[in-house]
Amino acid sequence: MNEDLQSIKADRPNIITTEVEAISFYRKMDTKATVNQMIAGKYVLVEEFYSNGLQVLNELKKTLLLRHQGKSFQGKRDFRSAFRKASHRLLLKVEENKLVVKKSPNIGWLTELYPDVSDFYISFPDIQGMNSSWQWHENGIEIKTLDLMLKPYYGTYFPTRFDHLKLFDKWLKKYEGSKENAIEIGVGSGILSFQLIQNGFKNIFATDTNANAIIGVAKERKRLGFEENITLNHGDLFDNCEVKADIIVFNPPWLPAKHKLEEGIDKAMYYEKELFPRFFKQAKKHLAPNGKIVLIFSNLAEVVDKNTTHPIIEELTKNNRFRKELHLRRDVRASSRKTKRNDSRDNEKVELWVLGEKGKK
Repeated sequence: MNEDLQSIKADRPNIITTEVEAISFYRKMDTKATVNQMIAGKYVLVEEFYSNGLQVLNELKKTLLLRHQGKSFQGKRDFRSAFRKASHRLLLKVEENKLVVKKSPNIGWLTELYPDVSDFYISFPDIQGMNSSWQWHENGIEIKTLDLMLKPYYGTYFPTRFDHLKLFDKWLKKYEGSKENAIEIGVGSGILSFQLIQNGFKNIFATDTNANAIIGVAKERKRLGFEENITLNHGDLFDNCEVKADIIVFNPPWLPAKHKLEEGIDKAMYYEKELFPRFFKQAKKHLAPNGKIVLIFSNLAEVVDKNTTHPIIEELTKNNRFRKELHLRRDVRASSRKTKRNDSRDNEKVELWVLGEKGKK
């Protein structure tokens, strides 16, 4: 088992630690001219105020939208690619792990993620992402099924809607089997493991390919007093796992990937074609007698594209490994009462599947 957490390095935004040739941007400068320089490949350094960077990004967006006016999928993709490339040439200077420009947000990740360097340059969009993440971390997220506040780590997926957690909580409260050992694949921010512990499970082997998820859950289990209950592993699926589990819990990505996946949150959102076949093949080897596989999923992919194959149904119909014991569904509510949804998510339902080995009851 892999509990050498000291060797795990956080996934963090790239920085520039050497002096860089850049155009200094002040509020009264020609924003359009500056944006054209960025598009042409020049670095721009935000001076004076943090809001000056927002001014440049707004102008960059308007300029690129005019150049990529097509409403086609390719047109939108080209715009996003061009914006990402150019916007990351907009830099902020960091000294002693703090932003230099005035009226900047205070972002603790600049110290947490860069303990080895204090002075550097970083892109404005990366700072925006870090600032948003830091606010979620500091304010916390109320998880009603746990009756606690969660503090998500940078670069780790966390839910903003909780219907699937309520579905899992409902099932857990009725579960009457052994609670000695559980495995959670893709621990993310740790919520499902914490739910397992609060419902009487003693030992949980939790794994994730995202290094930041492992680092974050390690911090959270200490803060919440769950250190003795959770063993963490940085790896793919059941790597380094020697446990035979009473239940294996997996809240996989809900959408099939149509692009090359990057580590981190990307792999928490989208799944590659071989993910489910690999999971089911390996899961069979790690079930204790009468063990259960519990999958939390959604019909979102099918709602978006009716030709999408449901990977759990495909496993049950094509292979002879497992049988369906239970299938629960629940409507998905908007993440906020103020949210007005008129898209395909109106028809989305979250699902809970309980599978047992064929021939065993």
